[in-house]
Amino acid sequence: MSKKNTDNGKYSVENYKNKIITFLRANKKKAMQEKDLATECRSRKGNPENYKKAVQELQREGVIIIKKQKIGLAQRYGYKTAKITRLSKTFGFGICEKTEEEVFFPGKFMLGAMPGDRVLYKDIVSYSSYSSDGEVIDILEYGSSQLTGKVEFTEGRNYFVPDTMSKNHIIIEDETSVEFSAGDKVLAEIVHRGKRHTEHMVCIVSVFGNSENAKSCAESILTIHGIKNKFPNDVMKETGKIAEAGIQEYDYNNREDFRNQKIFTIDSAESKDLDDAVSVEKTENGYILGVHIADVSHYVKGNSSMDKEALNRGTSIYYADKVIPMLPKELSNGICSLNPDENRLTLSTIINLDKNGDIVSYRFCKSVIRSRVKGVYSEINRILDGTADEYIKEKYKDLNDEIFLMNELADILIKRKKNRHAPQIETVESKIITDENGKCIDVKPRNRGKSECIIEEFMLVANETASNLARTKGVPFVYRIHEEPPEEKIERLKKVLLQFNINVPFSEVKPVHIEQILESARGTDAYEAINLMVLRSMSKAKYSEEPVGHFGLALEDYSHFTSPIRRYPDLAIHRIITDILAGYNDTWLKKRYSGFVHNASERSSDAEIRAVTIERECEDCYKAEYMKNKIGEVFTGKISGVVEYGFYVELPNTVEGFVHIRTLPTGEYDYTEPALLKEAFSGTEYRLGDTVKVICSSVSVNDGTVDFSLMETED
Repeated sequence: MSKKNTDNGKYSVENYKNKIITFLRANKKKAMQEKDLATECRSRKGNPENYKKAVQELQREGVIIIKKQKIGLAQRYGYKTAKITRLSKTFGFGICEKTEEEVFFPGKFMLGAMPGDRVLYKDIVSYSSYSSDGEVIDILEYGSSQLTGKVEFTEGRNYFVPDTMSKNHIIIEDETSVEFSAGDKVLAEIVHRGKRHTEHMVCIVSVFGNSENAKSCAESILTIHGIKNKFPNDVMKETGKIAEAGIQEYDYNNREDFRNQKIFTIDSAESKDLDDAVSVEKTENGYILGVHIADVSHYVKGNSSMDKEALNRGTSIYYADKVIPMLPKELSNGICSLNPDENRLTLSTIINLDKNGDIVSYRFCKSVIRSRVKGVYSEINRILDGTADEYIKEKYKDLNDEIFLMNELADILIKRKKNRHAPQIETVESKIITDENGKCIDVKPRNRGKSECIIEEFMLVANETASNLARTKGVPFVYRIHEEPPEEKIERLKKVLLQFNINVPFSEVKPVHIEQILESARGTDAYEAINLMVLRSMSKAKYSEEPVGHFGLALEDYSHFTSPIRRYPDLAIHRIITDILAGYNDTWLKKRYSGFVHNASERSSDAEIRAVTIERECEDCYKAEYMKNKIGEVFTGKISGVVEYGFYVELPNTVEGFVHIRTLPTGEYDYTEPALLKEAFSGTEYRLGDTVKVICSSVSVNDGTVDFSLMETED
């Protein structure tokens, strides 16, 4: 080896980093003078620039700390690293990078840290009920410098009030960069960082509209989460070629032709991305269920521009009357959508079920179908309950027998699910109704009729067969998993059960135990509260390359197979199933897909969390917009959550508001986690599930919040 190469290694950044750590560990004191450490490392005789870079990198990594011209190992000071995740008015939260535990940061100890920042912190005396409280010592890396908020005019000038941190006013440095007005919802960029949040300075980058307009707030939520409506040019070029080519005769090669079968879609009236169709027939020993899914993988090839964009998006996002699709509408609403009376390429699972609804056998095949009709949930519900009008009867006249046969099979599948003790947890979704200007004019619970249950049960069976195919073959796959509830959540659930005098029937929790809890409470005043706490005690479902099963469905096999137009995991496993059908062996499949399924699982789980967060935040803004005209009105609702400073009340229309403890009758309130607030002297209780009358007292569309005050009643 030449002397030049030796010197490069001797004085490289990595070599200096190793030297710095070695000398600091050997030093008996907590820290060394900067100049002494530089001398020990011989930085002046070597490469001073690389030495400086080494110090900067170690500081950014949180390995060393520099104080008063002294350098020490952060570990010796008890310092740790964390990533700031969210901010409130007077405090923030982060995730410790070593333990992955959530850390509470009082606002005065945050050094102005923002969401996305990596920080060095130390543990402090607990200020909260969280397991770990911290004080930020240094900001190692800055996260995004962009944030959303609104403009407020006060004391003779405009200030920026951010959404994700304290509501203090932040100075707008340059008011001429973009034209804006007080009350606007805006995107701002930090141009100067201070040691406190109030010392930051921003410039306005763009304006969404009025901050009390839900549509403007939704656009800002999408922007801050990095969601783009438009697709990149290279993706649109690929899309254009596919749409222009259409379906050719050679596309039918090696596909089973189901175009003469009575196959049709059932979806909501407003749906345009129809990715699943069904067929059913009765046999001597049971039923044959066909679930036919749009063959999106035929068009979206692996590693294409369109595939990479779909993986980035992960899922379609739905809010109010809007959709941000995973795939361009030319595909999602066009050639991939199983529109009626049009030939469509599909991937089908044909499932033989016995009279008890158990799976006897199944097979997958590439296929072509021609949907007979665009079935609509509400219309089929009316056929099933006998209230169909002449229009509906005429529309479905050739499918009437099939509809009632599907209903018969669904009943059997529902009974099968109950027999395996899958917990029947009830959830209610919201339906946001907007006018022609996009303003929310009504909020309703989204009702589920029998046809919705039929499709749900059929899709569950199809998802089960896809997962079983991969697991039994031992090939890489993206599974939909739902793990057992975390121990700490089960302990919280036990506390609630004891507060409601319900017996705790388990030590090691299983699906049957959860179902027993729900059944013991069903029909009682406590049922809604118990159902809610059971729901909150569950783990979050996610995607994984490991087939650990689905706790909530009490299934060993489960995946997401039925929605490749709007979910990337479904598209991913379609690609794998296609290669299985093509005859590729297990060795080849493992080599091709092992890394892919790990990456797709992680990124799809993250994308799902992001989409759920966006949809919830947007929904909150629309609900607040609806309640804006209801201030002063009286409502009856149920307590849906209890915290030490008040409780949440949910109205029958799914709108939720907060009753702060300061608005309750004067007294001394004791909080019994997690379901009870009690006034010590009068004994007045506010318990999860209680029915209360409230007045809508204030609303902020910008924040997506509704405040209630308890209606005074005579004792």
